[in-house]
Amino acid sequence: MENTRQITTIQAAAILVSTIIGVGVLPLPLFAVRAGDAGAPLVTFLGMLVGFIGLMLISLLGMRFPKQSFVQYSEAIIGKWLAAIGTLLLIAFFAILTSLAAREFGEVVVTSVLKNTPLEVTVIVMLLLAAVSTRNNLVTFSYIHLFYFPFLLGPALLIVALSLKNADVINLQPVWGNDQTHMLPGILTIAALFQGSFVMTIVIPGMCDPKKSMKASFIAMLIAGGMYVAIVIAAVGVFGSEEIKNLLWPTLELAKATSLPANILERLDAAFLAVWVTAVFTTLFSSYYLTIRFISNLFRLKDHNMFSFFLLPFVFIMAVIPQNILQMYEIIADVGRIGLFITVGYPAFLFIISLIRGKRGDRDGTQQTNPAS
Repeated sequence: MENTRQITTIQAAAILVSTIIGVGVLPLPLFAVRAGDAGAPLVTFLGMLVGFIGLMLISLLGMRFPKQSFVQYSEAIIGKWLAAIGTLLLIAFFAILTSLAAREFGEVVVTSVLKNTPLEVTVIVMLLLAAVSTRNNLVTFSYIHLFYFPFLLGPALLIVALSLKNADVINLQPVWGNDQTHMLPGILTIAALFQGSFVMTIVIPGMCDPKKSMKASFIAMLIAGGMYVAIVIAAVGVFGSEEIKNLLWPTLELAKATSLPANILERLDAAFLAVWVTAVFTTLFSSYYLTIRFISNLFRLKDHNMFSFFLLPFVFIMAVIPQNILQMYEIIADVGRIGLFITVGYPAFLFIISLIRGKRGDRDGTQQTNPAS
């Protein structure tokens, strides 16, 4: 584990935002509308709150054990063997998450852009790019995210702002939706899109001031969550909830329906896809990096580079397992909701046990136990 503390609060927030905003931005309005019809923005907002709870728990744990990795302090809280099981579940989950993100990227590319290119080629190219990029230290990891951050945020904000001129407020009413029976599963599906924020567990030990991790988390969730809510508002406002149910990737259709003033660009979908590819890369980069860092921490290795290409065949095989797009999205929804028990439930369990046992890490990274516990 690296002890160099060079990551600033702004860099930590940029890492979180560029990790959260990723491949799921295309079907996001569809997921939200299926759950809440006209109440899709409310479903998205509630999903964001659930995602923030998980991120808040990670930040609280990181501030409690500022110089230790997630694997190390989980062992100190609940014991080596129980923590090993939890870590293995996290490794498996984020490996699956990486594979599904790569597969979704491949489906969009071969459907919208490179129609004669085999799906496997697009998937392996993106995974290779992520695998090569993970052969860097944590500081370089943060710089890569910081570099791409404005290229993700700027165009997305522009498309949302321009598309709102075509929105009809009546499409967003009633605010709470027409039927609340499917809201809970929808909220959990939306919350699953924020699970990439678990990358904060490896960022906090490298921060200049770990106490500011909560501030970075709040800023990042405000930006990424606000962007997600804005995209859903724009999509529902322009198309209406019933029309969105017939669209596979409503955000892409929103970009097609949006133009720059004076018709400088009549359609923004090509520019949007270029930005979206960058967003997919940063998300894949984070989940892949998190997976191999957890593996190296579990086996107490100083270098994670040996796992960069070792993991690649397994992730690729998992990526090509779904038979079609519909099955892929069913798996994504199921895996995402189940994953909340790991990415939110497990940190909550660790935090509660650490409070009960009075466990916390001191400035040297060793453990302190409350004498009263």
